Amino acid sequence: MTQTVQTVPRSPALRWLLYLLLFAGAALTLFPFAWMLLTSLKPFAELFNLGFWPQSPTTANYQTVIEKTEYLRWFGNSLLVAGLSTLSVLLFDSLAGYTLAKFEFPGKNLIFILILATLMIPTEMLILPWYVSVVHLKLTLSTPGAYLSIMFPGLMSAFGVFLMRQFFESLPNDLLEAARIDGMGEFEIFRRVALPLVRPALASLAIFTFLGNYNAFLWPLVVIQKPEFRTLPVGVALFSGEAGTQWGLIMAASSLAVIPVLIVFAVFQKQIIEGIVLTGMKG
Repeated sequence: MTQTVQTVPRSPALRWLLYLLLFAGAALTLFPFAWMLLTSLKPFAELFNLGFWPQSPTTANYQTVIEKTEYLRWFGNSLLVAGLSTLSVLLFDSLAGYTLAKFEFPGKNLIFILILATLMIPTEMLILPWYVSVVHLKLTLSTPGAYLSIMFPGLMSAFGVFLMRQFFESLPNDLLEAARIDGMGEFEIFRRVALPLVRPALASLAIFTFLGNYNAFLWPLVVIQKPEFRTLPVGVALFSGEAGTQWGLIMAASSLAVIPVLIVFAVFQKQIIEGIVLTGMKG
C-alpha cells in the first residue's frame, strides 16, 4: 500500500521571516566589501570620517596604486604563483588520491594516515624546515627558482589527497575494469575515465588551493629576497609602516585584488555546489 506524503504549506509570515534572515545574512557578508570599495573612493580628508558614502568620490587612490607602486608586478606574481600551484596540486593530489583509492599495495593505509597526520602540524612549525630546504636547493639564486621557492610548500596538499581519495573511492571498480578489458592503460583510465567523474571535487580543490596561495602572506614574506618577486599580500603590507597606514591605498589595492577571486568563484561556482552536495550525499 502506497502512502501519500502531504507537505504542510509554509505560512506567508514564516516565508517572509526566512527571506528577512537570508537578506540579513547577505547584508552582513557584503557589508565589509562595500565598506572597502567605498573607502577606496574617499579622498584623504574623508578617510577617518565614519560616513558610509564618500562625499567627494575620487579614483586617486587607484591611480596612485597602479602608477606609483609595483602593484601590477605584485598582482602578476600572485596570479602566477597561485595558478601554477593550483595546477600542481590538481595533478599530484589527484594521482595520489587515485592510487590510494583504487590500488592495493603494502603500507597503503599507513601512508594515508601519515599524510593525514601532516594536517595537524601548524604552518608556523614548518616555516624553518621549508626555508632550510629552499636554501639547500639554492632555489632563490635564479628567477625560476625564486618563484619555485614561493610555490614550494603548496605544490602538493594533504587535504587535497584526502579529498580526491574520498571521491575516487566512490567510483565503481567495475567501470575501471571494463576500461582495462577494452585495452586502456592505467594512466589513460585515470585521465579519460576517472577524472571526468570527479570534476566537482577538482573544482572545489582548485578554488581552495588558488585562494590559499593567492592570499598567502607569511611564507612569501620569509622567502622572498628581492623586491621584484613580492606577491600581492606582501606588497600591500608595505602601505602600513612606522610612519603610518595609508588606508586609502590599502582599500584600493584590496578592491583590485578581489577581482581574480570573484572570477574564479564565478567559473567554478556550479562545480563547487555539486561537490558540496555530493559530499553530503556520501556522508
